[in-house]
This record gives sequence, structure tokens and C-alpha cells, in this order.
Amino acid sequence: MNSIPIISSIPTMTSAPLIGASHSLPPADGQTPLRPRRAFLADLGMGFTGLALGTLLQRDAGAASSALWTPPDGRPHFTPKAKNVIWLFMNGGVSHMESFDPKPMLTKYAGKTIAETPFASVQDPKKLALERLVVPDANGNQRNTLFPLQVGFRKHGQSGMEISDWFPHIAGHADRLALVRSLWTTDSNHGAQTQFHSGRHQNDGDFPNLGAWVHYGLGSLNENLPQFVSMGTREYWNQRDGHYLGPAHDAVPLRIDPDRPLDFARAEHTLVGAGQRGGIDLIRRLNELRGIEYPDDPAMAARIASYELAYRMQSSVPEVVDFAKETAETQALYGLDLPHCREFGRQLLAARRMVERGVRFIQIQHGGGGAGAWDAHSGLKANHEGLARAVDQPIGGLLTDLHRRGLLDETLVVFATEFGRTPGTQGSDGRDHHIFGFSVWMAGGGLRQGIVHGATDEIGFHATENRHYVTDIHATILHQLGLDSRRLEIPGRKRLDIDHGQPIRELIG
Repeated sequence: MNSIPIISSIPTMTSAPLIGASHSLPPADGQTPLRPRRAFLADLGMGFTGLALGTLLQRDAGAASSALWTPPDGRPHFTPKAKNVIWLFMNGGVSHMESFDPKPMLTKYAGKTIAETPFASVQDPKKLALERLVVPDANGNQRNTLFPLQVGFRKHGQSGMEISDWFPHIAGHADRLALVRSLWTTDSNHGAQTQFHSGRHQNDGDFPNLGAWVHYGLGSLNENLPQFVSMGTREYWNQRDGHYLGPAHDAVPLRIDPDRPLDFARAEHTLVGAGQRGGIDLIRRLNELRGIEYPDDPAMAARIASYELAYRMQSSVPEVVDFAKETAETQALYGLDLPHCREFGRQLLAARRMVERGVRFIQIQHGGGGAGAWDAHSGLKANHEGLARAVDQPIGGLLTDLHRRGLLDETLVVFATEFGRTPGTQGSDGRDHHIFGFSVWMAGGGLRQGIVHGATDEIGFHATENRHYVTDIHATILHQLGLDSRRLEIPGRKRLDIDHGQPIRELIG
């Protein structure tokens, strides 16, 4: 945003407006052009406003001139190590104990209450006080009887990283992973999905997501493709991204369908190129006229930009999601020949193709809708085993494909979920929501490889070593992209320190 000019006089009727001089009514011969009534009143109103505003601003003009805010110019704040992000989010809450943080004490003390074990102190009320409820219900509660591990673990790679047997393809990349076992959050229900994306609790309101901040801060790598894309189902509380940054910074929802990858991307009737271009130009012109009356309407600006981008995307996006030129070996690598992982595999193959073509941030939701597919309040073994089969091979294939194409060094892949699951059993064979400790991993993008950072206690209850709130993951990603979140703040929207987080220095190569 440019500095606000100090207006010292009211514009006259005949002065040329900054916007819309060409919108005057046609003059009669020899007469001064007449201006539309609404444009005149808008300028007149801005003139009176300017008088008052000028008086206020003049007081501090000298002191403030050196500290005037300017919007991002699309360039990173410092040298980046990554160009793209592929954000894989598992909706519902993956059990950290059955994925990336083995806890043999759960099996040793299975069937005993936590109070009957040497770990009774984990339920100290002071340690549980970080929870913030939205609405108390039957979920997200303490579960006192310990539930044994439902799957085995093995050590993998030179790093010896322990990973569940449900994720053999991801485990094959253990020496490329940066695994964080010490995350915590505060929302014990599924509003935590939004909290992981934005860093703010649902009770606080709506705030921009990480992808929106990246989109806001960095310039385009390809003007013919959206820079922020979302694939997969998103629940109603997690459907927007830009919020106060404006709708222009929402992700573009994409389907893996060459005939219809975007809503309204194809004309209902066949149009020749010139006719379609003329229609787009007319719409843009009408929007500009409307903008005279509403010059600060972000929805209008976003709509104009979206029409232009949609026109360019009509040819570029269908090509991205058309896999006809991909070899049979590559398609099999992602599991496209296997019914249980074909859908997710297609999304990840499309993500790789987008990275190659310059899409900045690709957000993929797995198991979205309702509470989320990973929400195993009962039948955890069957639930997680089946869902792991759906995502494991595609993710392993993505990491292999990015690496062999030389893209992993500049692409940051993130595997995340809103919270973990309780060490204690819910019912006979499930686990409840658990906010006090859980796991996330990242790979590529210049991060250290084959590293395990942080830890939970012996039953996986609390993050105890190198604890990290979810925005520390955000800060680490932004750092690798060359962005400082504090330099992205906008006037009137001061962010809390916890909103910014801190880069996890131990992971940064």
C-alpha cells in the first residue's frame, strides 16, 4: 500500500480525476464534459475526508515517513533454500504412537490405568491446562486405561529412525526425513485442523493460513498457473485461506480431471479465441467502472484477477492433470495401478507436475469431510492400517520422483495432522483426540536429513523435549522460502509472537 497523500483542497468539478477521466458523459458541442453524478459525489466525499485526514497525518508525517509500511514486492526477504511446498494434511488425527513415535511402555502397561503406572504425573492438572475447549462433548477427553501398540516398528536407514510397519514406503526415505516428535496444540476438537493451518484457535476468529501468507509474500513462478492450489475435501470450517489478506489469497480448488479440473473453467458454449478474449475484456472493463465507486473492495480486485487467471488456466491446467505422457513406471510408482491408493496417488503425481511448472504452494487434504477419516475413536487398527495403505506408497513415490528429478532440494514436503491420539483407550479398541504431544515430518527444501528432533514422554502423553507449537512448523517453512513473517504483517493486524513461531534451527541445514 502506498503512503496516503495529504489532500489540502477539495477537487473541483472540472478537475481530472485520478481514475475514470474517460468515464465522463459525452459533452455537447463546445461545452465542458459532464461527469457522472456518482463519480462526482465519490470524489467530493474523498475531498472532505482528505481535509480531515490531512490534518491528522501532518502531525506525525515527519516521524512516520521513515517507517511507512509497504506491501510485499514478491521477492524473498533473504536467500531462500526452497521454492515450493507440498503440504500433505491427514484429517482426523493420526496416532503418533502407531506411526512415527513408538512407545513400548503402552504395551508393557496395557490394561492398567495411568495412575497405576510410573507415569501418573502426566495427568497433573497444571500440565493439562493448555487445552482450550470450543464446545464440551464426548471427544477430546482423558482416557485413563492404557491401550497397547497396534503395530510393530522397525529402524530404518543409516539414521536408525523408527517408523511403523504401516508406512514401509515412507520408511524407505528415513534418511531424507526431518521428523519432529514434540508438537502440541490447544484445540481438542477438529477445529484443530484450521488451527494447524493458521496457527490460531477457532475461538479467536478467522486468520490467514500458511499457504495464504506464502502466496501474499512471494511473486509468481508461472503467470499461467495459480500459485496456491488445494486438492481434496475441506470441511466447512477450513474452506478459506486468505481471510483478512483478502480472497485473492485463497487457494484455487483443483480436481484431477482433465475435462473439468476447475469450476467454471470451460465455457458452456463453444467460443472462438477472439470472442472469448473480447468477453473477458468487457467484464474487466465493467469491473473497472464499478471500481470507481468502490475503489477499496478486495473482492472486486480478486474477481478481476481471477477472471484473467482463469482465462490463462483454461489451457495450462488441463495439461497439468493429464497424465498421458507419464510413463507406466512413473504412474505405478505413485500407485495409480492400485485401487486402494489411486486417488491420492493421482493428486501427488499432479503435485509433482505442478512443482515442475512453477506452482508455489500445493495443499492436499487426505480424508477430509466431517471429523476426518483418521479420527479412530474405535477400530483404530483397521482404520489406520487401511488409510496408511492409501497414502504410504503415493508419498514414497512422490519423494522418490522428486529426488530423481532433482526437485526435492528445492521442494519442501510436509506430512502433518491436527493432533495425535490418546495413550489410553476409548471404548475397547480406539484412541481419542490428543493435543499434548504428536508428530510431524518434513523432507527436502534444504532441511537436514535423517534427523529426529524432540520427544514425548514414555507413554507418548506430553511433548517433553524441544517442545514446539504448530507455528514453529510454519516459521521453519517460511524461513526455507526466504520469508520473515514479521515483515509480512499489515497495518491494523498486529500478530502475537506465538502466531509467528520460531524456525526450528536444529532442522535447518
